[in-house]
Amino acid sequence: MSKDRSLVRASDIGAWTFCNRAWWLANVQEARHENPAVLDAGDRVHRAHGRLLGQSALLQQLGGWLLAIGMILSGLFLLIQLFTN
Repeated sequence: MSKDRSLVRASDIGAWTFCNRAWWLANVQEARHENPAVLDAGDRVHRAHGRLLGQSALLQQLGGWLLAIGMILSGLFLLIQLFTN
């Protein structure tokens, strides 16, 4: 799989800042990392974390909608109580 050279990723900037020679070796010379299992494990952890962030955003949105519905229903209940007494 070839990389799109026109796209600069934040991870590339971070890798270059940490060690520009290592970035050059990996991205320009396509040198293999000495411990690819560690990189694969990091990729898996980051993907899992990304999924959790997506789920938490959906749950937060759902919570907001449920709060709004609860407030509307409470207001309707109070109005009904006010007009029936």
